[in-house]
Amino acid sequence: MKNTNESNDTKASKKINLNSVVKNAGTTLSNATDKAKNVVTKSKDSIVSAIDANGNGEIDIEDFIIIGLQTPGIKVNRADFLQKELMKNHPQEVIDLAISHNPAYAKIQSSEVDKIADEVIKFERNCVSGISAALGAPGGVAMVATIPADLVQYYGYMLRATQKLMYLYGFPEIDTTEKEHRFDSETMNLLIICLGVMYGVQGTNAALKAMATALGKGVEKKLMKTALTKGTIYPIVKSVSKWFGVNMTKQVFSGFFKKAIPVVGGVIGGGITYLSFKPCCDKLKASLQDTLLSNPYHHTTEEEAIIVDAIEIEEI
Repeated sequence: MKNTNESNDTKASKKINLNSVVKNAGTTLSNATDKAKNVVTKSKDSIVSAIDANGNGEIDIEDFIIIGLQTPGIKVNRADFLQKELMKNHPQEVIDLAISHNPAYAKIQSSEVDKIADEVIKFERNCVSGISAALGAPGGVAMVATIPADLVQYYGYMLRATQKLMYLYGFPEIDTTEKEHRFDSETMNLLIICLGVMYGVQGTNAALKAMATALGKGVEKKLMKTALTKGTIYPIVKSVSKWFGVNMTKQVFSGFFKKAIPVVGGVIGGGITYLSFKPCCDKLKASLQDTLLSNPYHHTTEEEAIIVDAIEIEEI
């Protein structure tokens, strides 16, 4: 009888110990989860803080444009760029015409401009390949600090390609001078439209072509600025900014934090890689190839014409 009582006592003791182990394990797991959540929250806050260049407390396309243009080597001097690219095949008087007007005005063949554009895209794409390799490196929570730099570099190279392509296809110098840590709103919104074209955002292609048509027809700079900053084109700019805001937040956070940051490249590399860069640049190139600035025989669509007419009667 004594043995039976001991056996029961032993079973009860083991049950208590097992419950204790389970309880402790649950507490440990809960503490670990809370700790992980705190780390992720702090990491998320640190990323927002690192990227939020315009100070609105969010991650948006303006942040990447501001930081990108502040990065050494991203701004492109139009005259220097055209001089360097055209001096191989043309006398100085032709180059001077291309700089004072544009390559199409200087009678430079579109096939040559297209070839230079392809070389520009290839060069910038190769620059991006280094970022893709960095994104694929194994890391952890400590790698969080590098993500803003990687993303800024990616969009920086995209901005540099954008400037070069615009200059090849007839656009005037973009004002990238910084005034009191801010860039001109017209410049900002023009670049937002271009990035929208690269990502296929609705309405941006027609807006860019309409701006080229307006410039080709000699519309006053003040009217263009008004259209971009508060007039006809501004609603499209806002729409593009909203699209980028949603997608950039997903790009930076959703997959990244779901996977507990095991391998950085495995999470965000899908949208920000060597492979995604060229199609984006090709879309912008295709849009710029057929505008009134690059093609004197350009046929203005009804959608473009409506936007151009609205630009011409903007109230300054």
